[in-house]
Amino acid sequence: MLGDVAAKVEAGGTRNPAALDAYLRGLKAAFRYHDVDDLQTGIALYSEAIRLDPNYALAFASRSLALGVYASNFAAQTAIRPALDRAQADAHGAISLAPELAEGHLALALFFELTLNFKLASEEYGRALALAPGNARVARDYGGFAVEMGDFDVAIAAARRSTVLDPLNPMSHDYLRIVLLAARRYEEALAASEVVLSLDPDFGGAYAARGLSYYVLGNLERARASCEVDQAKSDLSRVCLAVTYDKLGRHADAEGVLAKLKTSMGDAEAYLYAEIYAQWGNTTKALEWLSTAMRLRDSALIGLKTDPFMDPLRNEPRFQAIERDLKFPN
Repeated sequence: MLGDVAAKVEAGGTRNPAALDAYLRGLKAAFRYHDVDDLQTGIALYSEAIRLDPNYALAFASRSLALGVYASNFAAQTAIRPALDRAQADAHGAISLAPELAEGHLALALFFELTLNFKLASEEYGRALALAPGNARVARDYGGFAVEMGDFDVAIAAARRSTVLDPLNPMSHDYLRIVLLAARRYEEALAASEVVLSLDPDFGGAYAARGLSYYVLGNLERARASCEVDQAKSDLSRVCLAVTYDKLGRHADAEGVLAKLKTSMGDAEAYLYAEIYAQWGNTTKALEWLSTAMRLRDSALIGLKTDPFMDPLRNEPRFQAIERDLKFPN
């Protein structure tokens, strides 16, 4: 009765029950991860699924996506490039096994996005959307990419569609928060962050995300209280506390938070340091760290065009030169 739809549903799958079991357990760990341990567990389980079925394209695509998230959010500087290389190989592997698998093209799109090749990323996101217009993750990730490119209306529509397709997934609502924050729709971003917490109070960085929404709205005490909840769990909370403490006049505490972040992550979080210094009003330091981020090809630079925390730098010639060098689409 399904005709060719059945073939599309089965594309990239497996007929090995053990491989499917490993994949599903990996998906549970990696798709809604709380921390790096969940993500690493997911990657290991995807690898087990591939060992059991070397032609399991969906497992290759999912491992690629998880490696991309690991590289962009958790990896030390020396581990970033190897993780991205593995992500690229897995994405190509998925596509070679199942050319019509949307997740394969989504994985390749994420690789291009994280390596700052926006043209090729856009092409692969387009292929993924065409192949699976009803896929919540495709809609979600495309919304995140679209807002980075400055396509606010398209981004918000895609992110909202993701929450409709997968309403109980906190990750979908967190992406909507990110999109709304970049679009300067701060009250709506705060509302989205509350939905995330209602769905999963342990969701990674959720309190910090809410805190940043309070911060941009000028409610500094609520920002501080929210970000202090999980200050030991995420870099996002440390960024929130660094900028919030500074605005509250607690400059020594702000410096202390930044010092701990630098100690734990080194140059790998150069972009985050630039955000913090920009919010502190230290333009010189902010631009120095932004230049370091460019030298390292920090994947966080994908947000530069629309990042509200970089607004204090937008009239600086050095900032404008970096933005031009990144070749964002007009």
